[in-house]
Amino acid sequence: MKRTEIEQLLPGVFQRTMQEGTLLFALLEVMEALPAPDEAILDHLDMYFNPYRTPDAFVPFLAIWLDLDRLLLEIPEEFKDQAPPPLPSGMGRLRELVAAAPFLTQWRGTAKGLLRFLETATGIQGFTLDEHAPGPDSRPHPFHLLVRIPSAASVYRVLIERIIESEKPAYVTYELQVQREQGTTASS
Repeated sequence: MKRTEIEQLLPGVFQRTMQEGTLLFALLEVMEALPAPDEAILDHLDMYFNPYRTPDAFVPFLAIWLDLDRLLLEIPEEFKDQAPPPLPSGMGRLRELVAAAPFLTQWRGTAKGLLRFLETATGIQGFTLDEHAPGPDSRPHPFHLLVRIPSAASVYRVLIERIIESEKPAYVTYELQVQREQGTTASS
């Protein structure tokens, strides 16, 4: 609110005595300046809810609101200034996860949702799920997933395990295999 607008709200006796250099004039100047930062934020409030436009510091808050905080790194308070991004794969991947949250929530507990979650969180394509993986006796192992991850994604193994644990149905077990370059796999 501008000083002149505030001045119009004052009683007539104050309006008639308003002159530059008086205490009342200075007080109205301060009253105009104090809410300016808040008004600037409110003018662009939509920016804070768009994961691609919001400041980096606000993205983790959006992630927490969307129940993605289980994936964020715990950063000690004394290292917050020089800390890495709160998601091991980077701030851009966290922005993508926040943007994909409606889809991921709709498909939670399904192979389609898990694959999309893994690809979005890591930025790497090529994950595969085998829902009918053979057990030690070569027969399908019920309620067991075989998750094959591209070798490039192995650096995000802890993140991948967190995602699988939180997105798979509770009664399902899983095994990870890292796909090597020529289609070979290494169990882990």
